[in-house]
Amino acid sequence: MKTFAQLMHKELGLEGDGKDLKDICAGTDRYSMYKAGPVLSISHGMGIPSISIMLHELIKLLHHAKCRDVTIIRIGTSGGLGIDPGTVVITDIAVDSFFKARFEQVILDNIVVRSTELDKDLVEELLNCSKEIHDFPTLIGHTMCTYDFYEGQGRLDGALCSFSNEKKLEYLKRAYDAGVRNIEMESTVFAAICGLCGLKAAVVCVALLNRLEGDQIKAPHEVLVEYQRRPQHLISLFIKKRLGLYNQMELLDNAFFLNN
Repeated sequence: MKTFAQLMHKELGLEGDGKDLKDICAGTDRYSMYKAGPVLSISHGMGIPSISIMLHELIKLLHHAKCRDVTIIRIGTSGGLGIDPGTVVITDIAVDSFFKARFEQVILDNIVVRSTELDKDLVEELLNCSKEIHDFPTLIGHTMCTYDFYEGQGRLDGALCSFSNEKKLEYLKRAYDAGVRNIEMESTVFAAICGLCGLKAAVVCVALLNRLEGDQIKAPHEVLVEYQRRPQHLISLFIKKRLGLYNQMELLDNAFFLNN
């Protein structure tokens, strides 16, 4: 996330080159946090427990800092479903492994079900921003959140596997038919916590592969690095437009630079 903070430092026209940005959370090994103007860039680790801890502590921090009109956006990578690698997915609804828009939180000895719908206006605003970027495809779709990377996502290449390739494909095709366009491991709890706290939130992830075509990522490293920059590029444009710093000619210049 330091890379994104440095990108925002440059895009917002802040003083200095951004190379000396300090990790605000350097005293802990749970996550890293960088600040560029009004933008916080935070690593949340992998999976529901990790991002849940970060969100609880971040939201308390925002409360004590008396922040207002906060928008939280998760950006990252995912496995695509029926879409080309490199496609950016803006999540409208985060669903569980049963394709239901819910997050089940165990509190004491009770299972509490929470909604995972995201802010519809924010989703549309992000999609409109993406229409001004012609370097990569962007779409809206459901995001399926699982509790693990291997069996939970129907992978055949883990240490354990109790199903066939045919069963995997049947399940993933049902997910696609239910509107799922990518798979990751954080979106349900992210949507649930942000919604309960009254925070506008969005999930924007790039697909590194099409899971209907296999479990292994085949793109070379340099291509994957470029893929990972795509959500950052979209969100940087969104932030600049929100702050009134948008410049159409600058966007065209950047697009030319990215293509070359």
